[in-house]
Amino acid sequence: MRFTFWEDFLALVFPKTCAGCNQSLFDFEYMLCKACIASLPMTNYHLQPQNNDLVVKVMGLTKPNLVMSFLRFTKGGMSQRLLHQLKYKNKPEIGIELGQLYGYLLKDVGLDKNWDMITAVPLHRNKFRRRGYNQSEQFGLGISKSLGIPYVPLIVRHIYTETQTSKSRIERLDNVASVFGIDGSFEVQGQRILLVDDVMTTGATLTSCANVLLNANAKVVDMAVIAAGKF
Repeated sequence: MRFTFWEDFLALVFPKTCAGCNQSLFDFEYMLCKACIASLPMTNYHLQPQNNDLVVKVMGLTKPNLVMSFLRFTKGGMSQRLLHQLKYKNKPEIGIELGQLYGYLLKDVGLDKNWDMITAVPLHRNKFRRRGYNQSEQFGLGISKSLGIPYVPLIVRHIYTETQTSKSRIERLDNVASVFGIDGSFEVQGQRILLVDDVMTTGATLTSCANVLLNANAKVVDMAVIAAGKF
């Protein structure tokens, strides 16, 4: 009884608010209210995972199979607000929530049977220490929870790279060359892997990681991101 009273008191003083619209959440809602979930700018690329503009974008950089994005990035829109909070406002739980929501969509179309494990584009340890978590890993953990497929940190980042934001496509490719490697603690050979990241712009970072996995004899590497579009 005392615990319930304390929870009610905290909810009164510090009400839970939606990460999308900042309105108060009901008890049955977590990070996003039902209205914001319904208004997420979903791409539906999971319905055409081998035939969309992201597949074309990575063609020639890696061997594309399934390439998907949960949301379409819109400047000043819902996807940008959520990504900003996830990356810079110490809200890793947003990544978990978005991953779970996307996982349910993937499961609805039977894609949960396509993978043996899920992994994410890693952060360099210096950036991880500063942020305290890897936003892409949080997304992967959410998908893992929905699909019942293990999340495994297969990839390590050996070299700290500069931000990619202001770089051209060619500069981004050069910036991530030889940056990533495989964590020798895990078996990659013959595995069907879903590789996730937070955003896709040129695809340089994501395809660099995909190639590391393929060079380690992964059977297949599919790719999924929280958002993609014009940045």
